[in-house]
Amino acid sequence: MFPISDDNPGKTTPYVTYALIALNVLVFLYEITLSQPQLERFFYSGAVIPAQLTASFEGAPGARAELPELTTLITSQFLHGGWLHIFGNMLFLWIFGNNVEDELGHFKFLVFYLTCGVMAVLTQWFFSPMSAIPSLGASGAIAGVMGAYIVRFPLVQILTIVSVFPLRVPAFIFLGVWFLQQAAYSFASLEVRTNIGMESGGIAYWAHAGGFVFGALIALLFGMRREPTVIAE
Repeated sequence: MFPISDDNPGKTTPYVTYALIALNVLVFLYEITLSQPQLERFFYSGAVIPAQLTASFEGAPGARAELPELTTLITSQFLHGGWLHIFGNMLFLWIFGNNVEDELGHFKFLVFYLTCGVMAVLTQWFFSPMSAIPSLGASGAIAGVMGAYIVRFPLVQILTIVSVFPLRVPAFIFLGVWFLQQAAYSFASLEVRTNIGMESGGIAYWAHAGGFVFGALIALLFGMRREPTVIAE
């Protein structure tokens, strides 16, 4: 299933969502101006490399002079590995971000977004602490936004494409199926690390699942529960 839109118009202008999309796109446009060696160095300086993060937690001096190791937990969220990577991420942020920003307010949403991204990366790191494969992308933070969305708007209709057919489904079905897929792939990656997950340089499924869970939990802590339906008498 691929989302197209939701039946959930925003109440305010989502300035932070727009700014995050713009910043991600600008960084990606810079990436495509780089040669392959330059791009590899750029990723190496800004992406999370789990083995180096592990070493920093153990007190070892950082291997990268450009940035302290922990700052990559933030910078990695604005790097993308290709056109499909950034297009998919920004589409999901465009569809689901505005409503979560409505509920939290602009500043709190920004903190929420970045926190979900950090927790997503740390989830992936927990299961692959010695990996040398760079981890990058906004997927974990956006998964957190989706976790908050399913808590607050479970019954909102999502227009999706299934095969080639448009279909409207409740958010709890669309996002629930998405989460179950990520969770299944995450557990599969424990058995087949060379085929699925970050170890292949592909998709960090643990980051997706972790971001989603932490996003839902933080949303609950912030009181973002579905409003009860009022029945007229």
